Amino acid sequence: MRWRFATLDVFTAKRFAGNPLAVVLDPEGLDTAGMQMIAREFNLSETVFVMRTQAARRGRVRIFTPKAEIPFAGHPTIGTAVLLGALGSPKHRDVVLEEAIGDVRCSVEPLDGERGRARFDLPQLPNETRPAADAAALAAALGIDASEIGFDNFVPGCWSAGNELTFVPVRSLGAIAKCRIDPEHWDAIDRDGPAGVYVFCRETVEPGRSFHARMFAPGLGVPEDPATGSAAAAFAGLLATSEEAGDGEHRFLLEQGYEMGRPSLIELSLSMEAGKLRSAAIGGEAVLVSEGTLEA
Repeated sequence: MRWRFATLDVFTAKRFAGNPLAVVLDPEGLDTAGMQMIAREFNLSETVFVMRTQAARRGRVRIFTPKAEIPFAGHPTIGTAVLLGALGSPKHRDVVLEEAIGDVRCSVEPLDGERGRARFDLPQLPNETRPAADAAALAAALGIDASEIGFDNFVPGCWSAGNELTFVPVRSLGAIAKCRIDPEHWDAIDRDGPAGVYVFCRETVEPGRSFHARMFAPGLGVPEDPATGSAAAAFAGLLATSEEAGDGEHRFLLEQGYEMGRPSLIELSLSMEAGKLRSAAIGGEAVLVSEGTLEA
C-alpha cells in the first residue's frame, strides 16, 4: 500500500530549524502497530497520522513518538494545521483537529505556498499534578549542581496540559548548556513511566525573548526536543502561579533548540482573570520541507 506524507519544520520561519514533523495523510489500512512502525522509521519527535473527515476543515489526528502514542502535542498541532491550511482555501481558515485529548481549534494564516502561521487555544488548561523530585535528585538526573536550580519565584514542579512533564528552573544559560541526561538517575523524572523534563531560565540567547528552554524525554524515544508545544502549554500553569502576572493578556516568547542547532520560537499567550489562568494559546510558524510517498 502507498500513503502520502509531508514533512515540515515547526516553530520556525525557515527550513532546517525548528522541530521536524512528519504528517501521513489519509492512512487507510494502517493499524496502531503500523503507525508506530512508521513513526520509528521517521524517528522524529512526533509523527502525525491525519484521517480527514467528511466535515470541511476537520481532521482526526493520531500522534506518535518513536516509542509511544500520545494524546496531545503542540508542534504536531501547529504543523498539521499549517499543512491542512496550505492544502485548502481561502487564505485565512480555521481547522479543527480531533486529537485524543479532544477537539483542538486552530486558526491558520497561510503566508505563502510553503509557509504558514497557526495558533490554537489549549484544549485542557494546565494543572499541577504532583510535587517534583527534590533538587538533588533532579540535578543528578541532569548532570548539574543542585545550587543551580531555582530562581525568583520558580521552583521545580510537575505540570500537565495533556502530557505530564517535570519543570526545572535553572539560574543561567550556562547551567542549561551543561545539562546532560544521566540514565542512572533518570528515575527522578520517569517515576511512573516515560515522561519528560523541561529545563528553563530567564537568560536568553536572542533579545526580546522571555525564557530559554531545553526538553528531554528519552523514555519516549526523544533524547532532546528542539521545540515542545505541549511543554509550553503546561508551562502556562507554572507561569500563572510563579510570574505574578496581573489580570489581562500576557505574551511570552520561548526559545528552544539552540543547543541542537535548530533554533525555535514558541509564542505562549495567557489570559488572567481574578488572579487565575482563564485561557492560554500556543502559536508559531511552520514551513513545508518535503513531500513523498510511503510504501509497505
